[in-house]
Amino acid sequence: MIEELFHQLECQEEIRRTLSEIRAAVKEEKEYQKALEIVGDGVVLEGYLLHEDAKVRKNAAALIGDLALENASAALYKAYQSEKTLFVRSAILEAIEKTNPYPYLGELSMRYEFLCSSEPKEEEKKHIREELRVLGRILRKEGEEKRHTFMGWNQRNTILLTTYPKYAKQTSEKFSAYRKGLTSLGVQAVVDNLLKIIEIRTFRELLFPIALKREVAFEDGPECFAKALAESKLLVLLERNHKEAPPFYFRMDVKGRKSLAERSRYLKRAAAVIEEMTERKLINAPEEYEFEVRLYFNQSGKIRVFLKMNTIPMERFSYRRQTIAASIHPSLAALLVDLAKPYLKKHARILDPCCGVGTMLIERHKVVPAREIYAIDIFGEATEKARYNVKKAGIRMNVIQKDFFEFTHGNLFDEIISNMPLRGKRSKEEQDLFYQKFFDKSEGLLVEDGIMVLYSNENGFIKKQLRLHPCFQLYREYVMLEKEGFTLYIIGRKRNRDLE
Repeated sequence: MIEELFHQLECQEEIRRTLSEIRAAVKEEKEYQKALEIVGDGVVLEGYLLHEDAKVRKNAAALIGDLALENASAALYKAYQSEKTLFVRSAILEAIEKTNPYPYLGELSMRYEFLCSSEPKEEEKKHIREELRVLGRILRKEGEEKRHTFMGWNQRNTILLTTYPKYAKQTSEKFSAYRKGLTSLGVQAVVDNLLKIIEIRTFRELLFPIALKREVAFEDGPECFAKALAESKLLVLLERNHKEAPPFYFRMDVKGRKSLAERSRYLKRAAAVIEEMTERKLINAPEEYEFEVRLYFNQSGKIRVFLKMNTIPMERFSYRRQTIAASIHPSLAALLVDLAKPYLKKHARILDPCCGVGTMLIERHKVVPAREIYAIDIFGEATEKARYNVKKAGIRMNVIQKDFFEFTHGNLFDEIISNMPLRGKRSKEEQDLFYQKFFDKSEGLLVEDGIMVLYSNENGFIKKQLRLHPCFQLYREYVMLEKEGFTLYIIGRKRNRDLE
């Protein structure tokens, strides 16, 4: 296929379309390798960089970039210097970026500074912004990376700790503040000691609310939002909390409501205006960002803005280096354990029959130290990664690859704690049988007055087995995600004399 396309190119047959088809073809590794053999050092493509058709020039540059033809970088740069059509310039720049931009960094830097200081015509702004975006990326990638050091540990800041809204109080009670309150996203507070805040384990993310001087809706357009954000105290917040000066590199995200295509167009346009209005002290850099600007919507559809600073070192869950697809988020595991804390015993003997990478057990041990811990999972990948995480956490734990239903032990356990496996490809009948076997097995492994802490979205099967196993009683249940049915169950094993 690729040979035929290059033959068409040689015969000057529909050059623009042929170049486009070659670009599509070389996405496959086999065709890519064939194309490299045909083009050699790239001279065969360089002539098209000077073609009279602008789209041919653009496609030729893009193909040279796709093939990463380093020897063609000089021809690309020469074409960039002479190119008058604005939409082609950014395509040539992207090709230079993929080949070898290093020899031209000085000239590209001067071009960047010139464009930053110029005021383009309205009809040129879109393409100039794209050229600036690629230039900025090249200069950041090839130059010395600028990182920012967070210094605002004792600054007074308004923060938002995101958590499960129904249980935000669990997090709110763990710290003091000048002001704090519960919101639909978590706990918002005014604090001046972030070192203590980042030690709390039950929140998911630390964000900084950014107040806009006027209300803005998504429908008002990206320019309106960008102007409101540029006029806010976002830049002041960043400068006040960091040692190094601007520019600050950010990315933006919109949560919910709009399609991916709508969000992408909106954010790209808004980011360009923010760069211009802040004189590029804020630069959109999705590939190398240190700060995230999050857009949420309130009940009336107005935009709420929050900032996440990735410059703040978060070590709460530093042990969790290894995960699998089914892994529970550590902040959720910490919250579940915190809710179950009144029922946990010191120096207990604990078992997790479906341990995954060990997160639930590690968080359990951090809240109330255990005497002996057994982590079991049928999947070798999970137990291998659990061993790694447990070692990082500095906890003694017996990690075993085994089917729980075949597990035996000489001692009984005080607690069984588990993030129960999702149904997946199991049928309803198979899942029903799984829960029956799970309760049967657990009954024989728990001491009298022992407890089970189970996180599951199978309310029907849990309640059925509680009816069928009179030795168990439900102490408490916490609905975590009502729509999806995820619930934390605290289940106690009755004393034998209570069953007589």
